[in-house]
Order: sequence, then C-alpha cells, then structure tokens
Amino acid sequence: MKDRIYAEKLLKECEEENKELFEEIDRIALLNTEKVLTAFRECRIAERHMQGTTGYGYGDIGRESLSKVFAKSLDAEDAIASPYFASGTHTLKVSLYALLRPGDILLSVTGAPYDTLMNVITKQGIGSLADFQVRYEQVDLTKEGKFDYLAIEKALERRPKLVLITRSRGYSDRDAFRINELQEAIRFIKERSDAVVFVDNCYGEFVEEREPTAVGADIIIGSFTKNIGGGLAPAGGYAAGRADLVQLIGYGLTAPSLGTEIGSHESGYRNYFQGIFEAPHIVAGALKGSMLFGAVFDKLGYRTIPKCGARLGDIIRSIVFEKKEELIEFCRIIQSISPIDAYVVPEPWDMPGYTEEVIMAAGTFVGGASLELTADAPIKEPYIAYVQGGLTYEHIKLAVLKCIEYFGK
Repeated sequence: MKDRIYAEKLLKECEEENKELFEEIDRIALLNTEKVLTAFRECRIAERHMQGTTGYGYGDIGRESLSKVFAKSLDAEDAIASPYFASGTHTLKVSLYALLRPGDILLSVTGAPYDTLMNVITKQGIGSLADFQVRYEQVDLTKEGKFDYLAIEKALERRPKLVLITRSRGYSDRDAFRINELQEAIRFIKERSDAVVFVDNCYGEFVEEREPTAVGADIIIGSFTKNIGGGLAPAGGYAAGRADLVQLIGYGLTAPSLGTEIGSHESGYRNYFQGIFEAPHIVAGALKGSMLFGAVFDKLGYRTIPKCGARLGDIIRSIVFEKKEELIEFCRIIQSISPIDAYVVPEPWDMPGYTEEVIMAAGTFVGGASLELTADAPIKEPYIAYVQGGLTYEHIKLAVLKCIEYFGK
C-alpha cells in the first residue's frame, strides 16, 4: 500500500509539471482530427464504402476512397492505403523497388536504417536492392544526432536517384526528427538535387500539425499497425505523396499493367476508415504517455530519450538502464499489465533480421501493433528499452504506476 501511495503521488506530480505540454498535444490532436474529418466529408464517405469485394476488385469504391482519405489527411497528391502491405518494412521494400532501377544510387542521410530494412537494401543473395545493382550510400548524423549538411552536400554531388530520411530513431540513440528539422533538410536537398525525397514516416503520423509531405517530401511511407491505423486496422500500410510516384508504387504492389485498378478485400474497410478517424486522438494519448514515462523515469534517476520535457517527434520513448536484468524486468512489467497475454513472461530471442537477441513485450489486440502499449529492445549495451503506444492514457498510467512500484524502491 505504501508503494502505491508513493507511486500515485509521483505520477500526479509529473502530470502537473507537464500540463502545458499535454495541452499542446490536445491542441494538435484537435487540428489533426479536423483535417481527417474534412477528408471524410470531402470524399463523401458513406456506409457503402465500408463493404468488401471479391475477385479482382474492379470498381472497389471502398479501396479507392480509403486511399483518397489518406491522401487528403496526409497533404498528399495521391496515396495507396492497402491491407496487402504486410508491414512497414514490406511497404518500404515495395516502394523502394518501384522507384529505383539498376545503377541508381540510394542515399540515406540519417545514418543506417533499422536492421531489417538494411537487409532489404544491402544483403546480397536474397533478392535485395544490391542484387539488382542499386548502389547504397550513407551519410551518418552528427554526434548530436542532427543532419550533417556538409556531408550531405558532398554526397549529393554523386547524383543519387533517391534520398532516404528516417524520421523515427529505430534502435538508435537519438531524438526523432521534428517537422521543422525535416523541412530544413528537405529544402537543402531539393536546392541541390532532383532526387526523390523519401521519408520513412513510421511512428510520426499526427504527432505534429503537418506531415513531411506538407513540407516538401515526395513520398512518405507508414504502417497501419502504428499511429495511423488507430489501433483498429489489423494490418497494412500506406504510401503517399506525388501522384506519379504513387502510381509507380501501385505497379510494384500489383503489376505494371494493373496498378491500383485491382485489389479486393472481402472483409471490408470499416476498421481502416475508423482507425484513421480515431488515430489523432489515440496518438495524443500515446504522446502524453511518452511524456509521463520520461518524467517519471527521469525522477527515478534514469536517462530517457528524448530528454524529459522535450517536445516529441514520434511516439517512442527510450529508457536507458544500467543492467540487462533491469531492461528485461521492465519489458516483463509492460507485458504483465497488458490486456492480452498478460500471463506470458517475455524472454530474449533471436528475432529474424536482427544481429542481437531481442526482447519484446506486446500484449496487443493486433499482433505486434506498436500503437498499442509495447516495449522492445536489443540485448546489448547500452541497455535501452523502446516504449511506444497505448490505446488509452489510463492504461499507460497503470503501467507507469507499476514501474514506479518496482523501480522506485
């Protein structure tokens, strides 16, 4: 009982100290909700758009209208919002293969992408881009985790076909990029190159008032099991941006002769429409939860990324532990407070596509959905847990309380 009283007092104190940031998050959620609602109205979404089709799906108005809603909500000329993208990595893979040709240069200006995407780009003998003679080059971030403009300018002299920007951090020790930083980087690139600016937008949708497409990005990519699916979309991903590039990605998803003219989905589209409608509200709760985790663990003496009280560029909160055992126990606490599989005890394992063992806490309604409250980490120094999501702020608060009771002793 004493531990609970202490935990509740500390949590309340952290909420009060972050009151102004919480109010700013609510303001942004209202603006993004209005943007999405306007998209629904302009696209004249009706009950008939929720229904599925079979076979080739010619004339599937649900599929077509869902993509239009995504395009308008993301300030894009066009979009593909499809349950047939198996994951964010698959969406990125299809899009990169659609836009790049043998001999082209793919330049990443945010350092190395996460492990599974690096396999898509560079691992030979598995059908990667490298196997199709697409060259990969990389500009690392500065030691402060910012764009290295001198190095980018030099790399652009080699005329890359596509410049990749990863908005979120993956398993790296840096802040996610905020929209004003992306705007500056995109402007810098476009003043010196005609390369396609391609942004991995995973974990970033509806965090701020604008998306990268509103500040010059040619294509943005994301996953339905993260922010924009609203916790309801069971699978899928999106590509949004310039219409000509979206058309090429559509050819890559199906076939060059078919593009987005086909694609049935018998179970219908209600969860996808409802998911994007609810997403701004749920993202706001996840951002508040991230703030709360950061404030609490800062007071408990742990380093968190971003720093406590900093404005956020995505929904991920990193917590740095001194010992492997602390990291593992943290993930087990998150699992134990989950609505699904709370009785399961996470263990580190050799996850496909990663070079170290990974531990994951994901007691989610949608398998592995990281808009729901989840935590994961590679088992390596520094021992960093990556916490994301939460469908309700109340659930996040309960998880934080349990963490205080354990780590606050």
